[in-house]
Amino acid sequence: MQGNRVVVVGSLNVDLTAKTQRLPQRGETIASHDFHTFPGGKGANQSVAAAKLGAAVVHVGRVGDDTFADLLIASLKGAGVNTSKIARAPQTPTGTALITVDSAGDNTIVVVPGANGRCDSDYVAAALTETEADVMVLQLEIPMEAVVTAARIGRQRGMQAILNPAPAAPLPKELWEYVDLLVVNETEAQLLAGIEVTDADSATEAAQVLLAKGVGQVVVTLGSQGALYLDGDRRIDTPAFPVKSVDSTAAGDAFVGGLAATIGSRPIENVMEFAAAAGALTVTKLGAQSSLPSKEEVEVFLANQKQARGQ
Repeated sequence: MQGNRVVVVGSLNVDLTAKTQRLPQRGETIASHDFHTFPGGKGANQSVAAAKLGAAVVHVGRVGDDTFADLLIASLKGAGVNTSKIARAPQTPTGTALITVDSAGDNTIVVVPGANGRCDSDYVAAALTETEADVMVLQLEIPMEAVVTAARIGRQRGMQAILNPAPAAPLPKELWEYVDLLVVNETEAQLLAGIEVTDADSATEAAQVLLAKGVGQVVVTLGSQGALYLDGDRRIDTPAFPVKSVDSTAAGDAFVGGLAATIGSRPIENVMEFAAAAGALTVTKLGAQSSLPSKEEVEVFLANQKQARGQ
């Protein structure tokens, strides 16, 4: 089955990842026993995820005038992503994320925007001029006005817009009207809905608030508690798959990539299950893009899970 045509408008970062036994407290210096430089950024991760999961992906974004840019573009090309809409910003560093991962796979992340801040509305509008897609994927690691511009153009072109509002921030009223599917974790749901999210029931309450703001569909991811989907008519609960967590950095991006690659091509229950499986496989490996599974790996994983359940 042919995957969706997807355009991802978003960030490109280099992840500088240190592994520690535990996360440091405020003001504390601790030693790392392992360090890696990985290609990352929520936008780039979601591009690679969707491409590896079967979509034809174009990435729109900006990198700096440095060697980190070469690493990022090579990683995207290696996954089959079209990089023709990525430009270098002169005299600007490539975006960087400083990541600490503890022995349980939990992490803290500090993002330095760099060239992502130069991915403005004018650049996005020009890059999208001749870009055709079924699905547009957006995050909040580029300027908000660029996100709104992209979403508006996507709506005009008949694309289905998926917004993953991370890092969490209030959204302009106009943006709500352009988003078809909002994908949030507990923190993002709480900020946008004003409701503390701790379980599926509170997530449902938050999702109903978000639907009332104008989006057509909401997905709330709940980590080990799975994920749920809500539209105006139904709620779908998708349980988490039991796996050993090594690094949760790109799990959410894998989930979004799974949605983007398959939404509209199969029943939403199967779309959610596929996305959840992609996220589960991602946490079993270290790194962001390097941990993202292929479509074949997800399908084998799902088949094994069903066999184990006797289905």
